[in-house]
Amino acid sequence: MTSVKEFRVEDAPSAEELGRGAFRFTDDYSVFDWGKMPDEIPEKGQSLCAMGAFNFELLEADGVPTHYRGVVPEGEDEPIPLDEADDAPREMAIDLTQVPDLPHDGRDYDYDAYHAEAGENYLVPLEIVFRNRVPVGSSLRSRTDPADHGLDLDSWPDEPVDLDEPVVEFSTKYEESDRYLTREEADRIAGVASIEDLDATAREVNRIVTERAAEADLTHEDGKIECLYYQGEIRVADVVGTFDENRFSYEGQQLSKEVIRQYHKRTQPDWVDAVGAAKERAKDENVADWRPLCEVKPESLDDDVIGVARDIYAAGTNAYTGRDFFDAPDLDAAVAAARDL
Repeated sequence: MTSVKEFRVEDAPSAEELGRGAFRFTDDYSVFDWGKMPDEIPEKGQSLCAMGAFNFELLEADGVPTHYRGVVPEGEDEPIPLDEADDAPREMAIDLTQVPDLPHDGRDYDYDAYHAEAGENYLVPLEIVFRNRVPVGSSLRSRTDPADHGLDLDSWPDEPVDLDEPVVEFSTKYEESDRYLTREEADRIAGVASIEDLDATAREVNRIVTERAAEADLTHEDGKIECLYYQGEIRVADVVGTFDENRFSYEGQQLSKEVIRQYHKRTQPDWVDAVGAAKERAKDENVADWRPLCEVKPESLDDDVIGVARDIYAAGTNAYTGRDFFDAPDLDAAVAAARDL
């Protein structure tokens, strides 16, 4: 179980073969790495499943290998293509790879042990992040200067900044507090998977999602992928191009989980600050899990905020896929409500 989706194994993977299983997307949400938050966002899980399936099928049609096998309608067992589904699906069938334990002593993680067990069929323990734009709230602003990306700016402005070329970065996947890596660190953590191939795959996924977003009048700002390595081939794994994994905007307004993240920053600053303090304390004390150190818990959202969040996911998915999966306002109305939060 992840913070927003359940995981089912039908046939376990082995050192030589991929297994089979499924993701079932819940209506839970997570911000600031907290895990399951107090509320659910209605139909969010179906939004993520539909957008993820739509993008996996775009990738496969363009020759990008993935672990996707189809969506599974309610009450059925066999996967089907998304365009054969009558309703927004909640379950996605996938191929499974091995995910060994990652031993650690405090914040010292043993990737050699991970790869010794993984062999050549494993989930690469990295998140590969691509950025086309640097919106307000992007972590890139706190880690780099505009000049690092060829921008003629002394400091980051209080508005989104477009990049001339996409930036690709690597961060950890299974550490309790994810951290961005140098290229050399990422290469070591990736194991036998080629860091150049991972970079190239991320850029191709970014291109495909960006082009589709533009067709739906959306701006694709940034996103991330995970990959598996199987017998010398990189395949895109997890889920791709949703409003949780990626940041999209519409006429300058965020249309993604970033809306809720920024809302929490404005309305629950004590909790957000406590999360940051707990993460720093965990680093200082060489503790892997920072959550027990957080002295403030998040509060529930008001019903009207949950409704706005639901409409962002539903209306955005309708627009992106070109199908009316959800009874939702049009994109202009959903975005206007988000602006008023």
